[in-house]
Amino acid sequence: MADHSLSQVRTPDRPQDTPAGRDAGEGISRRRLLGTAGATGLALGAAGGAVGYASAPAGATPLTSVGDNRVQFHVKHQPGITQPLQSRGHLVAFDLGPGAGRKEAAALLRRWSDTARRLMAGEPSAHGDTDVARDAGPSSLTLTFGFGHSFFGRTGLAKQRPVALDPLPDFSSDRLDRTRSNGDLWVQIGADDALVAFHALRAVQKDAGSAARVRWQMNGFNRSPGATSHPMTARNLMGQIDGTRNPRPADSDFDQRIFVPEQGEPAWMANGSYAVVRRIRMLLDDWENLSVKEQEQVIGRRKSDGAPLSGGSETSEMDLEKTDARGDLVVPFNAHARITRPDQNGGAAMLRRPFSYHDGIGTDGVPDAGLLFICWQADPLRGFVPVQRKLDRGDALTPFVRHEASGLFAVPGGAADGEYVGQALLEG
Repeated sequence: MADHSLSQVRTPDRPQDTPAGRDAGEGISRRRLLGTAGATGLALGAAGGAVGYASAPAGATPLTSVGDNRVQFHVKHQPGITQPLQSRGHLVAFDLGPGAGRKEAAALLRRWSDTARRLMAGEPSAHGDTDVARDAGPSSLTLTFGFGHSFFGRTGLAKQRPVALDPLPDFSSDRLDRTRSNGDLWVQIGADDALVAFHALRAVQKDAGSAARVRWQMNGFNRSPGATSHPMTARNLMGQIDGTRNPRPADSDFDQRIFVPEQGEPAWMANGSYAVVRRIRMLLDDWENLSVKEQEQVIGRRKSDGAPLSGGSETSEMDLEKTDARGDLVVPFNAHARITRPDQNGGAAMLRRPFSYHDGIGTDGVPDAGLLFICWQADPLRGFVPVQRKLDRGDALTPFVRHEASGLFAVPGGAADGEYVGQALLEG
């Protein structure tokens, strides 16, 4: 987890989500105006001029920088891939409804794209907005849309299905629930406010109408912006610093590893990426029974600061050959951080951008918690698959995790202004 298969994007607790930070040129949105009014105790009631609330809650403040952060919808790569981790997330997969085909799918993606553009700008959805997030700004909201393997056969587009979307192979550690795996369509939602994220989830579901029905849905979270005294890599539910060696947009080969090139195949996937989604349960009771030293041996890094056991700081290069006084490897041969290194997997790399999850505590007192693992790559057969096969053959972390759901989705490039996501596929 600390380096690869259960890793997260290394991100500061941010004040920005786009190069320009806040979208200052848009004027004051309805939500921003209402948010400011609410802070002073002056919100209009449904009937018009009456005061809807006697006073603001104690300590209420105007819209903060966290709420004001806006991510653009019309971009080269869909939002929700390279942006910093958000504190709340929802993943939802849909299957096309009875009788729905290419025409209905195109209309749905047009509705979804319009809703995403509006909500990411801090505006209400076009039809039947629920007002759940009316007091908040965009809060770094992103919506990302993808197509599953089954989508193409159901829309008469089988010839347009990418080879890279072939089903993932079986892995020995899989304990997959097929009802919570795959799907015709996939939507990823992230935001730094729980109500903003839920509002988007509800809007997407309502937009689907009879064209598509929910197949499965999962909820996740990450650390909130500003929760730490200084920017740092996130921790997962095992307490490990998680995401140290994630590829970064500044890397010279980042685009080559993560995105389909503009002249790639198929043409409709230009500037897109492939998302592998895995629900990975952490067996926390077993993990927490280990001593800190034993946990560090499993991962290959110090728990306190994420530094490799071979020495240095979090970002120090791991010395895979270093031995102790007895001649034993300092970083064990089956340590998770060793096995997942790109140089131990033919250069295979992927951008991990997941959410933690907790779905309650069973009658046996065991928490149902872990990681909603999401990784991005230009080709999963050269990214996720070789690394997971290597982990299958002897990762020290395997006894403490269980892969319970899985999906693979083709995520096309971003929509140009006036277009919708997937238009090149559905109208090509």
